[in-house]
Amino acid sequence: MAQSAYIYLVDGSAASTLTLDELKEHLGRYREQTALTGRQLGWDYAASAFPYSVETKPEGQGKWFYLKGTNPLYKYILFGVGSKQSEDKEQSYIQITLPDDATHGDKSKGNELCKYLAKHLKAELRLFNGRTMYFNPRK
Repeated sequence: MAQSAYIYLVDGSAASTLTLDELKEHLGRYREQTALTGRQLGWDYAASAFPYSVETKPEGQGKWFYLKGTNPLYKYILFGVGSKQSEDKEQSYIQITLPDDATHGDKSKGNELCKYLAKHLKAELRLFNGRTMYFNPRK
């Protein structure tokens, strides 16, 4: 059974909505940061920290994209954006889905990417196991 994690853009988040292109930019920034860390260490850390290529399919155009593993330890992670009506306002979210044939490596990288995105977006994160992490400023 596929598992999903959600990043909710709530009050106090860095953005109120997010497009697929902006999400790809955030993942590109993650890749750049790991490449810089690797350069400081004298090691190709970017290939280990982000062992995926960003792929799109015609049927998912504008709705979702996926990360395809470049290493046999990793297969796929799906990313999509959406919004839902809650308490008289619309709430945007990012959905990260692990398909049925995802590996343990995909799940750990999915958790890592979720935490990175939620931290930089100052959002609320509901992990694959159902637990919630709050990175947004709460009062």
